[in-house]
Amino acid sequence: MTTPLQDDPQTLVSTEWLAAHLKDPDLRIFDASWYLPGSDRDGRAEYDIAHIPGARFFDIDEIADLRSDMPHTVPPVEKFMSRMRAMGVGDGHQVVVYDGSGLFSAARVWWLFRLMGQKNIAVLDGGMPKWIAEGRKITDDKPLIRDRHMTVSRQNQLVRDVTQVARAAKLGDHVIIDARAADRFTGDAPEPREGMRSGHIPGSRNVPYTTLLNADGTMKDADGIRAAFDAAGVDLSKPAITTCGSGVTAAILSLALERIGKTDHSLYDGSWSEWGMYDDLPIATGAA
Repeated sequence: MTTPLQDDPQTLVSTEWLAAHLKDPDLRIFDASWYLPGSDRDGRAEYDIAHIPGARFFDIDEIADLRSDMPHTVPPVEKFMSRMRAMGVGDGHQVVVYDGSGLFSAARVWWLFRLMGQKNIAVLDGGMPKWIAEGRKITDDKPLIRDRHMTVSRQNQLVRDVTQVARAAKLGDHVIIDARAADRFTGDAPEPREGMRSGHIPGSRNVPYTTLLNADGTMKDADGIRAAFDAAGVDLSKPAITTCGSGVTAAILSLALERIGKTDHSLYDGSWSEWGMYDDLPIATGAA
């Protein structure tokens, strides 16, 4: 039996916590379900059929910078504020975000809120699968929404671009942690996007995001998180940069780091979708 994590409204909360606070007037819930291409699942369609009462749908592909060639990159501040206003999410609200996998795309929204200077946001540990398994209420009703203002203060230290990551890889002054599956990290499995090279950023360490999760999709306790990073040779004395395929599961690493009290971490937004497309950037293959 796994030891349950302590509820923290700024990182991770349990289904029990959410059930107890479900009728709080300042609570806002997001369903941020997103699935990899080829999974034959549609997050918005599933939301329309059933979601946690009061939940709004957060589309990470639309609340993004659509001018970018990379998928679901960070949206301009003005767009983020506009979308939050339209969904009735503003200053003073406690936000809880979940997804249909358990703990997958919700962490990306948690990180995006943190990037925008919002701290009162937590991921629902175990997500929709755990909520349903416990027999908790679901609905297809849409919430009544009233515009609310959100004050945004972008925290630039939480995101890294390709130039910054290339410099960090060259100097070795950061630990770069890759959340992709081991066979993609080593270059033994092809990348899902056509024309993309296989391998990893030189010097990076591989912590597949699944190694941070329990069998039921909840996050491991602090000891389990530290053990996963230790097993991969991650030097937590250095500032961390998280990365993955397209900046989604990297946020699970960021959330795990935050859970163990490591706050000097940033996320490479372009991740391998960007790095793997540039022939002039070095790549490594095989185990780290």
